[in-house]
Amino acid sequence: MIEDIELETLINDVYEYYGFDFGSYSRASLKRRVSRVFALEGFKHFHDFLSKVRTDPEYYKRMIDEITVNVTEMFRDPSFYLTLRKEVLPLLGTKPFIRIWHAGCSTGEEVYSMAIMLKEEGLLHKSILYATDINASVLETAKSGIFPLRMIKDYADNYRDAGGQQDFSDYYIANYGFAKFNENLSEKMVFSQHNLVSDTSFNEFDLILCRNVLIYFDNNLQKRVVNLFDDSLAVLGFLALGTKETIKYSISQTKYKQFAKEKIWRKIKE
Repeated sequence: MIEDIELETLINDVYEYYGFDFGSYSRASLKRRVSRVFALEGFKHFHDFLSKVRTDPEYYKRMIDEITVNVTEMFRDPSFYLTLRKEVLPLLGTKPFIRIWHAGCSTGEEVYSMAIMLKEEGLLHKSILYATDINASVLETAKSGIFPLRMIKDYADNYRDAGGQQDFSDYYIANYGFAKFNENLSEKMVFSQHNLVSDTSFNEFDLILCRNVLIYFDNNLQKRVVNLFDDSLAVLGFLALGTKETIKYSISQTKYKQFAKEKIWRKIKE
């Protein structure tokens, strides 16, 4: 495990050399992830690692990808998706057009989960799903819609528990150990790089999902990001966070009411 002082040096150097600010990330989580990269790459001394980061932009990019990748799966927490399907989508369905933002979408499993649900509820044709992440390489995976076949059984179980009625295998073609999801799902998706730490709002949305991302940020940054979502959410729109996340300390509670027992809030006034 790297030392705290080494982590601070890395944070300062990355900001100075590349303008990327890790300053507001949770130190414990960042330390674990940097230590993992340090060990995997076989460095013996921290100054060698630091020197490589400073002098090799390609290596720096790879390190950022390793540190910022978030673990995800299709229909993760099925009860959350069941609530979306039964209680949120019928309300969104009354709108002429539905805009959804998956912030911190990682490799895209949750975006495809949403597209499948929208299709089954007859809403995909009038929806657009914006999927953003800070990490360019995970966005490439997400765009491709190709996931390891070994994960599909778990995903199919999640899908059924989340209220899925169809045969899950109708949504993908299996080949060489991978599942490629149908393009009639991905044609409704727009993927782009977006940094929750420094970028601003880029549209108005009816539903924003950012699950299990805020846990990596400190309190000030969590507050900033929740306010970014507030700026980006239409009145009567929905905000969905991860199971350990809340908006409680970030924004006026009179503007939002918690919707259902899951971590879903509805914006009730501007």
